[in-house]
Amino acid sequence: MNYQHQYVDGTRIHFPLGKVVCVGRNYAEHAKELNNPIPTEPLLFIKPGSCVVPAEGGFNIPSDRGSVHFEAEIAVLLGKPLSARASEEDVRDAISGFAPALDLTLRDVQSKLRDKGLPWEIAKCFDGACVLPPFVSADAFADVNDIPIRLTINGEVRQDGNSAMMLNPIVPIIQHMAAQFSLQAGDVILTGTPAGVGPFHSGDELVLELPGVSRFDSRVL
Repeated sequence: MNYQHQYVDGTRIHFPLGKVVCVGRNYAEHAKELNNPIPTEPLLFIKPGSCVVPAEGGFNIPSDRGSVHFEAEIAVLLGKPLSARASEEDVRDAISGFAPALDLTLRDVQSKLRDKGLPWEIAKCFDGACVLPPFVSADAFADVNDIPIRLTINGEVRQDGNSAMMLNPIVPIIQHMAAQFSLQAGDVILTGTPAGVGPFHSGDELVLELPGVSRFDSRVL
């Protein structure tokens, strides 16, 4: 794919990306709505950069693998590498931008795999499983612990959350990730989804927002 984003701070990301690092069940109400226990430590997983598609112009979802659920998330763009010794100051300095992203899940596939105690990467890492609008500069937010995220589908607000609701706040969770494996400039962090997830359908019109700062219209093709 030749698509690329020019970000406010000048950082340019070419697709496919290196990796997208995600944290699961980072909002208590989302864990409850799926009848999942609230984790006692961060639940991490990785999506390959090859699964990322731009939000502009709309995006496709699989039509033959069961229900495809939307999960709106605050995405963080790293502009500098981070390793196990990263301090909170290092993490803040490395954050280059924020965007409202979609983490898509093949929910039926995931449920069947989990019931068997099997890994569920194929439910999270299919082509198009991460929908990513352009980022805005990190300077747009004075406090990373007060970033709103909202998803509206066909005129109805379906998810409306804030980073203040996270079980693991943005800076500490990135520190934790860097302690497990190196993070590189250009990596994207998905920070978890608030309650309200559900299935997408072909033709859905949606608005992804970090309210007051960025707004992107898209649709399911």
